Amino acid sequence: MHFARRLQFRWFRDDDSPEERKHVSKLDLLIIPYCFVAYWTKYIDQSNLNNAYVAGLKEDLHFEGNQLVRLQSIYLIGGVLGLLPFMYLFTRVPMHYLVPCMDITWGIFTFLQYRVHGFAELAAYRFMVGWCEAAYFPAIQYILGSWYREDEIARRGGIFFLGLTLGTLTSALIQSAASANLDGVNGLAGWRWMYIICALITIPIGMLGFLILPGTPDQPNRLVMKEHDTDIAVQRLKRAGHGKEIRATVQDFIKVIKNVRIWPLLLVDALASLASLNAAVGGFALWLKSLHRYSPSRITALVAIPPALGIFYTLLVAFASDLIVGPAWAITISHTWNIIGLIILIIWRVPEASLWFAFFTTYSSVAVIPVIAGWVNSQFRYSPAERSIALLVAYMLGQSTAVWTPLLVFKTVEAPQFTKGYPFVLGSALLMILTAHVAAYNIKHIQRSTLVATEQS
Repeated sequence: MHFARRLQFRWFRDDDSPEERKHVSKLDLLIIPYCFVAYWTKYIDQSNLNNAYVAGLKEDLHFEGNQLVRLQSIYLIGGVLGLLPFMYLFTRVPMHYLVPCMDITWGIFTFLQYRVHGFAELAAYRFMVGWCEAAYFPAIQYILGSWYREDEIARRGGIFFLGLTLGTLTSALIQSAASANLDGVNGLAGWRWMYIICALITIPIGMLGFLILPGTPDQPNRLVMKEHDTDIAVQRLKRAGHGKEIRATVQDFIKVIKNVRIWPLLLVDALASLASLNAAVGGFALWLKSLHRYSPSRITALVAIPPALGIFYTLLVAFASDLIVGPAWAITISHTWNIIGLIILIIWRVPEASLWFAFFTTYSSVAVIPVIAGWVNSQFRYSPAERSIALLVAYMLGQSTAVWTPLLVFKTVEAPQFTKGYPFVLGSALLMILTAHVAAYNIKHIQRSTLVATEQS
C-alpha cells in the first residue's frame, strides 16, 4: 500500500498549506514555462550545427576531415571558460537581469552564423555562442534551488530540461523546413536561413525574461514577486533547512572543495557528460547520410525522432527520482536503457532495424542531467553561496571532460560506426551507475553520522 501511494501523482506535499500551494503554483507558472522555452531556444541554437552540416554546410564551406568535431569542441571550450565569471556574478547580479542578457547575447551570435564563409569565422561564432550559453543551465538550477525544496526540484528541473530534447527535435524540423522551402531564397542556402530563424525566435524570448523571471528571494523581481510572496518563500525554505543568501567568496569556494559530499557528485556529473556523448555527436544523422538514401530535408526530419523520445525519458526519470526511487536508482534505470543501445552500436553488424532501435535509445543518456543537478542543489541548500559554486563547479567539470574526449574517440572521419566512441561511452555509463550508488551511500553515511553527533551533544 505504501509503494502504491508513492506511485500516485503528487505535485504538492500533504502538509503544504493552501497558501503555500498557491505560492508554489505561482512560481511554477513564472519559472518553468519561461525556462523551458529559453532552454528550448538554447538547444535549437546549440544543435543546429549538426543539422546544418548534413544539410549543405559541409559542401558550401568545403569542410573536410575532423572539422565538425573540432567545431563541437570549440563550442564546449567557450562553454567552460564562460562559466568562470558567473561564480562571482550569481550572488551579486539579480538573476532576472542576468539570465535574459545571456539569452539575448547568444541569440545575436546565432544570427551572425548565417553569414559565415569559412571554418575560422564559424569557429569564432561557435565559441561566443558557447560562452554566452555557458552558465544558463546552472543559473536555472540556482533559481530552482532558491525557491523550491529538496523534494520539489527534480521534477521541475525535468520539465525545464525538456527544452533540451525539444530544442534538438525542433532544430531538426526547422532545418528540414528551411532546406525544403527556403533554399535559394534571396540567394541564401537553407542552412543559412535556419540560423536567421533561430535568432528571430531566441532574442524576443530573452527580452521576455526581464518581465517574467522572479529572480531569487533575496533579489526578487518586484514586477512579479511582492513582499508577501518572498515572505512565504523565506519561511517555507527556512523550515526545509535553506540558508540566507550571501555573496559568494573565495572562502565559500574552499568550503565546497573541502566538503566530502561534493566529490562523488562531481564524479557522477563528469561521467554523465561522457556517458551522454552519443547524444551530442550527431551519430544518427551521420549514419543516415551514409546510407545515401534520404534527401537533406528528410534526414533532418528523421533526426528529430530520438530527441522526441527523450521527452518521455526525461519526464520518467525526473519524476521517478523525486517520487519513487531517488536519484541513484533513477540514474541506473535511465542508463541501463542507454547501455542496451550502446551494446548494439558497438556490435554494429546487426539488422538495420536494430540500429534504428539503438539510436532511438540515445536520449535516455541525457535524462539524468536534471536529476544530478537537483541532487547537488539539495546537498548545499543550507548555503546559497556554496550552492551556486557547487552547481557551477559540477557543470564546469562535466563540460570540460566533454571538450577533449570527442576529438579522441568521436572523430568525424570514423563516422558513423565510431569504433572508439561507443565503447568509451559504454564504459563511462557503467562507471557512472556505480559512482552514483557510492555517492548515495556517502551522503547517507554523513547524514547518519551528523544525526548521531547531534543526539550525543
